[in-house]
Amino acid sequence: MLFKLFAAFVILPIVEIYILLKIGTHIGAAWTIFLVIATAFAGAWLARMQGAQTMQRLRLNLQQGIPPTDDILNAFLIFAAGLVFLTPGFLTDVLGLLVLIPSSRRVIKGWLVQKIDQWMRQGNVHIIRQ
Repeated sequence: MLFKLFAAFVILPIVEIYILLKIGTHIGAAWTIFLVIATAFAGAWLARMQGAQTMQRLRLNLQQGIPPTDDILNAFLIFAAGLVFLTPGFLTDVLGLLVLIPSSRRVIKGWLVQKIDQWMRQGNVHIIRQ
């Protein structure tokens, strides 16, 4: 767990700074800043659109009595992608974009379901039903 936190708060920002510097030397500082801001706005807009569609599907499924498990996972992943777009940098924007692409999100969802299942079997996750 400590390594994951270290990677998230130390290694990832260092990699982002390196990529920003490399791109900045090729296209210039102003264009690099413009691209970072543009990708953040585009990603946030995409996350907002997909989030709204997912919430609409979730409500519809609930009204029809269909368990919205897939929609809940989609909403969680889209929300996480939206948060990732708030982090300035190209690597995080690419990761956020991958989550917003439905086919790659399906793969990520499959991995996430396997992880949750593994955690439940190990006793790390407990579901309390009321």
